[in-house]
Amino acid sequence: MALDPTYNQLNRASTERIRALAARLSDQEMLHPVGQHWTVAIALAHLAFWDRRVLYVLDETERTGKVFAPEIDVFINDLSLPLWAAVPPREAARLAIETAEALDERL
Repeated sequence: MALDPTYNQLNRASTERIRALAARLSDQEMLHPVGQHWTVAIALAHLAFWDRRVLYVLDETERTGKVFAPEIDVFINDLSLPLWAAVPPREAARLAIETAEALDERL
């Protein structure tokens, strides 16, 4: 089944928005709260995590020849929050951009 090409365009546009945001914000601005426990940097680390999950699913699907759909506990975000908070802001931005680019290429 072919993927609708508009998804690729939307993904690439999202990657460009992440890149532009990371380029214009200082490290201090990336520490700005965007929710009760979240900062801009944590949100970027969060995006990198979930994009890496998609890459992993694609790798496993290709390797086995069968669609791979792992179970993920609904509390994964809450459990991962302290790890994402430990990532320095600029590193969170780099991870989000690199992972989004890799996913854009794969898709």
